[in-house]
Amino acid sequence: MVALAHEHGPTDIELLDETIPANLQRTLDAHGGREALVSRHQNIRWSYHEFGDRVRRLAKSMIDSGLEVGDRVGLWAPNYAEWTLVQYATAEIGVILVNINPAYRTHELSYALSQSGCRWVIAAPEFKTSNYADMVASIANEVPSLERSVFFWSDDWNALAAGTDAISDAELMARRDSLQPDDPINIQYTSGTTGFPKGATLTHKNILNNGYFTTELQGITHEDRICIPVPFYHCFGMVMGNLGCTSHGATMVIPSDAFDPTAVLGAVQAERCTSLYGVPTMFIAELGHPDFDTYDLSSLRTGVMAGSPCPVEVMKQCVDRMNMVDVTICYGMTETSPVSTQTLPDDSLHHRTASVGKAHPHVEIRVADPDSGATVERGAPGEFCTRGYSVMTGYWGDPGKTAEAIDADGWMHTGDLAVMADDGYCNIVGRIKDMVIRGGENIYPREIEEFLYSHPDVEDVQVIGVPDVKYGEELMAWVKLRPGGTATSDELRDFCRGKIAHYKVPRYVKLVDEFPMTVTGKVRKIEMRETSIAELDLASAADTEMA
Repeated sequence: MVALAHEHGPTDIELLDETIPANLQRTLDAHGGREALVSRHQNIRWSYHEFGDRVRRLAKSMIDSGLEVGDRVGLWAPNYAEWTLVQYATAEIGVILVNINPAYRTHELSYALSQSGCRWVIAAPEFKTSNYADMVASIANEVPSLERSVFFWSDDWNALAAGTDAISDAELMARRDSLQPDDPINIQYTSGTTGFPKGATLTHKNILNNGYFTTELQGITHEDRICIPVPFYHCFGMVMGNLGCTSHGATMVIPSDAFDPTAVLGAVQAERCTSLYGVPTMFIAELGHPDFDTYDLSSLRTGVMAGSPCPVEVMKQCVDRMNMVDVTICYGMTETSPVSTQTLPDDSLHHRTASVGKAHPHVEIRVADPDSGATVERGAPGEFCTRGYSVMTGYWGDPGKTAEAIDADGWMHTGDLAVMADDGYCNIVGRIKDMVIRGGENIYPREIEEFLYSHPDVEDVQVIGVPDVKYGEELMAWVKLRPGGTATSDELRDFCRGKIAHYKVPRYVKLVDEFPMTVTGKVRKIEMRETSIAELDLASAADTEMA
């Protein structure tokens, strides 16, 4: 009998049927004296008792300031201890946290705050070359719902963080007890195929369980210390990292505000971290550090590599050179909280380095024919689909896009091409959708194309992903200029800088007179990619083996 590519994840461990604050309270009761968080770049070290006290003080201030269940608060900052306080304080009072990418420019910031209807935005005052305070001020009038802007370490923030006597413990408890596991608690924006990001709306149950199971499958306990260099605004950081730690009483270790390989290696050594997270480019940078051999990484046991296709040789080096003998690969997407499949520590080296694992607990997966929707046979490629507790409630304020992504039977259609082996392990072999994954960042070419169309010299533009050894993929724009247009490749890149996030700025720009087309008039992006690989001499990057 032919086996179909359809699997149910294990159910021997029960789902957590509770809210994030209820789960945190259980951890505080069991592990209050243990370290909850270490922020190396801020010289901060909090026990779980201290962490819980700070979360609740902030939560009381938010209630006193008028925030209600279901209100939205934007959070725009890199990795600071304060980020986690806002994450858990909003969950404590049923306020929906809207994650804002630190790389966003004003156009993207304005859209995210407006589309989600944020009443507040909490932000770092600045980061790298971005003055967040000035940028928020410049778009404040464009966001009708925005009532208040709070910046870390300002008098306003310090007053909020200090708490208030106006809200009693009983009032906070009553608010917390009114919440339900299926309440939305987080909105995360993904790049939009129509030129605008979409807000994946996630519940307590979605993200609490996903963080819990991702760490559970690593064997994480309250004795572990997870180094989290991935950004908190991603599910990787705030769910697999923060919620994964707090659901087990483990320690969150923040090496720096943004990724720095020296800071990561130093944090692992100094804090005796047992688990390390990262996208492949991070591990490549750490392994390639000129002083790598001087660091003591003997405390490492496990970790997660995810976010984009994982080079097999990098996985092997993590095992051999970083002592991560139980390292796991995770696969998923923001819309699924994010993890759908994961390898296990006791899997064979082949499975742990050349697949994305099996179905996560309480998650159902299948590989479907993209045209008919029928489940294909094992070994045949098709679209990876998943359903279960982890699937988002939908895209915020966009039922049309939600219906396109989640079918009537509850299956989330990822747009990724996958193959399921006879043993249930999956491999991602391509994408149906036109998405480019650059260093863990999901980028939809349509968004970049629509932005470049706004340049007065651009008549037409097509954006593709081309292979890159460091980032997995890089953006390339093929641009057809209007008659009389004089823009150069460098000028078009300069046009993007400062207006869209840096990772969305095409690395390569090719000026063309026409695009390769099918007989029916459709642009042949596959042919564009093949031509670009040859012209840019990227064949070796294209041949890099990925899991």
